[in-house]
Amino acid sequence: MAGGLSTPATGPVRGPTQSVHASHDPAQCFAALDLGTNNCRLLVAQRAPGGFRVVDSFSRIVRLGEGLSATGLLSERAMQRTYAAIQACSEKIARHKPARLRCVATQACRAARNGASFLKEITRKTGIRFEVISPNEEARLAVIGCADLFDPVGVGALVVDIGGGSTELSWAINRGIERRPKLEHWFSAPIGVVTLADQFPEHGDTLAWYAAMKQCAADHVAGFSAPDEVRDHLISGKAHIVGTSGAVTSLAGVHLGLARYSRRLVDGLWISEGDTRAAIANLTARDKAGRAAEPCIGPDRADLVLAGAAILEAILDRWPSLRLRVADRGLREGLILTMLEPPRRRRRRRRRRAKS
Repeated sequence: MAGGLSTPATGPVRGPTQSVHASHDPAQCFAALDLGTNNCRLLVAQRAPGGFRVVDSFSRIVRLGEGLSATGLLSERAMQRTYAAIQACSEKIARHKPARLRCVATQACRAARNGASFLKEITRKTGIRFEVISPNEEARLAVIGCADLFDPVGVGALVVDIGGGSTELSWAINRGIERRPKLEHWFSAPIGVVTLADQFPEHGDTLAWYAAMKQCAADHVAGFSAPDEVRDHLISGKAHIVGTSGAVTSLAGVHLGLARYSRRLVDGLWISEGDTRAAIANLTARDKAGRAAEPCIGPDRADLVLAGAAILEAILDRWPSLRLRVADRGLREGLILTMLEPPRRRRRRRRRRAKS
């Protein structure tokens, strides 16, 4: 096994290298903007040996999908919050002048009846054009973004991407150090931290509230019909889960007892299933104020972190994994890495996807 339990990643990676606000050459600069159901995230990066280095980044909780499951619409307040975040991203993009830019929107804009009109208004006001990507593309990009966190001597990994409005489960197998993992099976469950928290408002009995969310999550993720061998590989340690989401990184921070969040310590962390469940139990024993006081959570994530934990634990109940690797990376990094590909390779990939 590569690395031990509860050990952060070390050494170089073929993906992101952190160097925020570094000087850069705009001709070699790339930017990815991910508009999710809960977050608006921007990554600006420059090509570097073996991958890329981060030039600038932005992340803000906007809860674009707040109330969506009840009304089918993006609310005015949610759209205003999101517009302010996108405006901030637009200013960064204008300052860095990237050679290539890709902006994608996911579940909230896929599901909302006014999602398309909202994105058109964003384009009119900021000039930024969003592409609403499919759940399949979302899963593929998350696997690419997390590929460096696959155990290179393992069979593969189950990538669990817990978003604000959906959760993608992707089984990908290793194909050697020089090739990206191959996505073999994937599933998108229409449940995420925002939609789950909306459906189950927090009340005085935290354990009962959490149990209800976990049961709902279990009903949704049961739709993932991965082969039996996937479960066997996870239980034996021949494969592992890669968890990418704010909830997973927050749980890792709680497990480590961090006084403040540190991407360096969290991204790439190996954590056992037992320690993962212990961190969840730590949080279910607290009320909302107690969770908000946790340095790696804060008031904005105090309800969402347990919604994410409920989804993760429902997945662990069905696909127990000896070990889990924490990813403070995902779709944005996948976007950057695909933009770094030579044009000929990108065209081949697009042709293969068009035929499938």
